[in-house]
Amino acid sequence: MKVKPNNYIAIEFLSRSANEGFARTAVAAFAAQLDPTLDELGDIKTAVSEAVTNAIVHAYPDALGKISLRASIFDGNLLEIVVRDWGCGIGDIEQAREPLFTTGGEERSGMGFTIMESFMESLNVRSTPGKGTVVKMKRRIAQRSGRK
Repeated sequence: MKVKPNNYIAIEFLSRSANEGFARTAVAAFAAQLDPTLDELGDIKTAVSEAVTNAIVHAYPDALGKISLRASIFDGNLLEIVVRDWGCGIGDIEQAREPLFTTGGEERSGMGFTIMESFMESLNVRSTPGKGTVVKMKRRIAQRSGRK
């Protein structure tokens, strides 16, 4: 049985670098209802930035394409973020998740997936070459004392 979220947002935008800031701000504003600490919010924003930047740089290297972002809140203060593209896809996900591996040229650090993994509790990457990639991240926001 699929669990339904208590709340969600869904947005779609072009793979323009200017939209990375929009995506991170939108998710931060949505996640604010969980009353995260500044550190939690910073981690979430960084992970979203990495996921969206990967889609912009790697999924559509030679053209603009569509990126969708969905953020959902589930019971227990669980935030789930899904970033999807319909770009070129990833041929070898395990290799792509290795620190310092990049297909984006020498100006790219190759740390995107590593950063996402370190700031979120879980990271799942599915991809089909020629059809796109789905990155799903989850983070539970700590229930602070005195908060209901």
